[in-house]
Amino acid sequence: MRTLRVDWPACKGRGVCAEVLPELIALDEWGYPIVGGPVPDDLRDLAVEAVAACPHAALRLLTARA
Repeated sequence: MRTLRVDWPACKGRGVCAEVLPELIALDEWGYPIVGGPVPDDLRDLAVEAVAACPHAALRLLTARA
């Protein structure tokens, strides 16, 4: 299972991640991301793209170990 994790001190609320992956990331009223659950396999590539697009490297894609 993969999940997205936000590094809150690094996040500046630019919203790029939500533009790339609106299926899983919404923005709160201040523009900070709200991640909506684990990353399904069919959205993995978009999740990787959202992580790469973050201008402050504040988003990470983690894989849970079994």
